[in-house]
Amino acid sequence: MLLRSLFLMTAIVPLSHAADVHVRVSPDIKTGIEAIAEFPTIQMALDHHPFATPNPDGTPGRVILEIAPGTYRERVIVTQNHTNITFLGMGTKAEDVVIANALNAKTAGGTFFTETVEINGSGFQADNITFENSAGNTGQAVAVANRGDRSIFKHCRFLGHQDTLFADYGRQYYVDSYLEGGVDYLFGNATAVFDRVELHSNGPGYITAQSRTSAAQTTGYVILNSRVTSDDFGDKTIGLGRPWRPFARTVFLHTDLPANLNPDGWNNWNNPANEKTAYYAESNNTGPGAATPSRISWSHQLTPAQTKPFLPANFLSGSDHWNPEAEAAKLP
Repeated sequence: MLLRSLFLMTAIVPLSHAADVHVRVSPDIKTGIEAIAEFPTIQMALDHHPFATPNPDGTPGRVILEIAPGTYRERVIVTQNHTNITFLGMGTKAEDVVIANALNAKTAGGTFFTETVEINGSGFQADNITFENSAGNTGQAVAVANRGDRSIFKHCRFLGHQDTLFADYGRQYYVDSYLEGGVDYLFGNATAVFDRVELHSNGPGYITAQSRTSAAQTTGYVILNSRVTSDDFGDKTIGLGRPWRPFARTVFLHTDLPANLNPDGWNNWNNPANEKTAYYAESNNTGPGAATPSRISWSHQLTPAQTKPFLPANFLSGSDHWNPEAEAAKLP
C-alpha cells in the first residue's frame, strides 16, 4: 500500500505542473487502476482522468485522450464540466478507432436516448475517430449528439441511417470528415460549418433537417467545399433539406451534387407556411445535381459577395472571435 501511495504521488506531481494532460485509452489496459492516466474504456477515462491546468498565457489546458486502435462498444458522455477534451485516435486512419453502439428510438425510449456519444462540454475536439450507431434502418438512431460550443471534428467518420448526427447547440466545425445516413441524418439547431466533408446518402431521403426557431437566431448549417454522394436507389432520390422547425437555415456552397438529387433540391415538410420562413440557399455548386432551373422558387441562389457571411471565419466567429480553422490546423 505504501509503494502504491508513493507511485500515485510521483505520478500526480508532474501533472500538476503541466498545462495539458495526456491520457491513454486501450483495450490492453485491463482494470483501469494500473496508473492514474491509463484506462480500458473511454468513459472510464472521462470519469477519472486528471484535470489540466492553465497554460502560462492563462488559456485553459486540454485533456487529450489518446485512444488506441480498436472498437469501443460503449456509450460515451462528455459532461458540461468536462471542457477542452480531445479524442485523438492513434490509428493510421479514422476506421482504426471506432466508438459504436446500436440503440434506436424504439428500444431506448426516444430519439434523444439513442446517441453513441453525447457532447455537452465546450471546447471538445476529435481527430481520427469513427462514431457509429449500428442500429441500421430501424428508425431514429443517433451516432453523435453534439451540444458543445466551439467543437471541432477533423478526419472523423459518422455512421448511421436516420438522424446520424444531432448537431444541436453552439458553434461547431467539421473538416475533412465523412457523414453517412439516409433520412435527416444531419439535424438540430447548431451554428455549424461542414468544410471538405463527404455527405453520403445510404437511403433515399433528405440530408438535413435544421431546426432554427426564429429569424433572430444565428444558427444554421453551411456545407462548404464538400461533396454529396449516394447509393443507387433506382428511381428514388435524395434532397438537400427540409425544415424540422419553421426558420430552418441551410446553405450549400462550392459542393459537388449527385445525379439522383431531386431537382427541387428542398422540401417544405408538407407545410406551405415553412416556405415563408425557412432559408435555403446555394452558390457555385458543381456536378450533375447542381442544375438550378428546377429548384423550388422559395430557395436562393447567392452571389459570391452574399456567401461571405457563411464562411467559417465569419459564421462561427461569435463575440469571442473564435477561429475554428486555426484551431483545427493544430490537430494532427
